[in-house]
Amino acid sequence: MSFTVAAAQYPIERHDRWDSYVSKITGWVSYAARRGSKLAVFPEYGSMELASLDAETMGDLEGSLRFVASMAPHVDALHMELAREFGLHILAASIPVLRDGHYRNAARLFTPSGAVGVQEKLVMTRFEREHWGVHSGGPLRLFETELGRIGVLICYDSEFPLLGRALVEAGAELILVPSCTDSMAGYNRVKIGAMARALEGQCYTVQSPTVGMAQWSPAVDENHGAAAVYGPPDLGFPDDGVVVSGEVDASQWAFADIDLRRVAKVRRGGAVFNMAHWGEQPGAVPLPPVERVFL
Repeated sequence: MSFTVAAAQYPIERHDRWDSYVSKITGWVSYAARRGSKLAVFPEYGSMELASLDAETMGDLEGSLRFVASMAPHVDALHMELAREFGLHILAASIPVLRDGHYRNAARLFTPSGAVGVQEKLVMTRFEREHWGVHSGGPLRLFETELGRIGVLICYDSEFPLLGRALVEAGAELILVPSCTDSMAGYNRVKIGAMARALEGQCYTVQSPTVGMAQWSPAVDENHGAAAVYGPPDLGFPDDGVVVSGEVDASQWAFADIDLRRVAKVRRGGAVFNMAHWGEQPGAVPLPPVERVFL
């Protein structure tokens, strides 16, 4: 299976009405589709720009969380329609959702057929757990799609190798890493995590960050990063493992051709067998369970 993936460097912007947000997302998806993309990946917490629709709460951390969570059904309906209209899979920007009395950070994978897969963030950052009240979710899921076997590790989750390894052992060929980081150090931590997961799992990883300044928001006020697609630096992949990388902090798509046959080839005949040799590490431990979802 081969296809084009579009990874967003998505700017956080203010909106004075819902139609403004609809126009923005539609424009981004439309452009990705015109470039031949079959998968469009948006970042973590890109949805928080919707807090600007409510002037009373947009400057309040808890209030913005509550308001944006209330918009989730509308956001999902929009992405479902866009996936169907443009005939591509869309990993929508993650959004806070209220479940069991707690807010969770949820990414949703929309398909052209109307199916939806949800992956909640598992490991919370200090900001999420100490200041924002966003709680750990789950379970870890592998999505069986017509494009291939896809996993999602939201931002900080990509920095934990057992999560990536669990997805790979479940069959993941491609791992999506939506991110939101307020410093270059934070961006580089996620970047290094995404590259390491590609190396260990001998698979593709796709990072999509938020970019830009939004001083009106206490949640996503400063955003840095570059979208990229990574692979193992081995047979059929670039020597540095970087398939494509965008211009840091620019507002843009980064496009790359994904060929999952290369994943099978490098796992079968690469110079090294990181995936196969994982269990030879001293102290290798049982992995988190993975729920398989057919989309």
